[in-house]
Amino acid sequence: MVVHRHKRLRGRAAEVVLAAGVTLAVTATSGCAGGDGSDDRSPAEAASVVRGAADALARTGSARARTAMEMATGGTRVTIRGEGGVDFKKRMGQLLVLLPADVKGEDEHRPITELLVPGALYMKNRGAGVPADKWVRVDTTTLADGNLVTGGATDPLIAAELLRAAQGVTYVGETEVAGTRVRHYRGTTDIGRAAQSASAEMRGALAAAAKGFSKDTVPFDAYLDEEGRLRKVRHRFTYVNNGVIDVSSTTLLYGFGTPVTVVLPASRDIYAGKIAD
Repeated sequence: MVVHRHKRLRGRAAEVVLAAGVTLAVTATSGCAGGDGSDDRSPAEAASVVRGAADALARTGSARARTAMEMATGGTRVTIRGEGGVDFKKRMGQLLVLLPADVKGEDEHRPITELLVPGALYMKNRGAGVPADKWVRVDTTTLADGNLVTGGATDPLIAAELLRAAQGVTYVGETEVAGTRVRHYRGTTDIGRAAQSASAEMRGALAAAAKGFSKDTVPFDAYLDEEGRLRKVRHRFTYVNNGVIDVSSTTLLYGFGTPVTVVLPASRDIYAGKIAD
């Protein structure tokens, strides 16, 4: 049994948290041993394989990504979807995030373009008073959730880094993800321990999340291919922000080796005014 300790998000970070994700969405609705022959079915080896998933992705280079974030709060359940690409070597990515339709069933929200880089999240079409031609830049090391849920999609880079602290891992069995044979593992991770083990570029955001979530354990299901590459991972987060919110965040990776180009906006294109909640 996993007991979650909830911690309320605080300060300016709390005002920004979920700006492109949960707040808009809720308002709108009111087997893989790397080929070495080791037995990854044993708990120790299963944990080792899952913890090495981030390094396997870095060796691969890049991949296409699809994300889905499902939230439940106050009897309301919404899903935010994203699609794009990630360069695991350069630690950069780009997603197009689609917010759900409003209560009338009409899609009134323009897709949000998100650029993911170490320590920062850039958003275009953010809405809420931001000019259409401007970007919003958020320092993810100041967010109480470290951008695990803020942008409406868990950064695929951080999703993989979270697995570095995998514990209590069990091998579930073989299955298929998008036509690829994979091995399914289940366990929990600890955000604080993941921050300590994470690559230098990702450490700041995870350290912030460890404080915001009070080092909650996070259940996960991870699916790895025969090369140890993460094909799919689902994390389940729980936190307090005007009520308890349960979030299931899924990242699907495919098209390994596909080039990913991320061009950061010029400083003159970054909005410096007040961001409406």
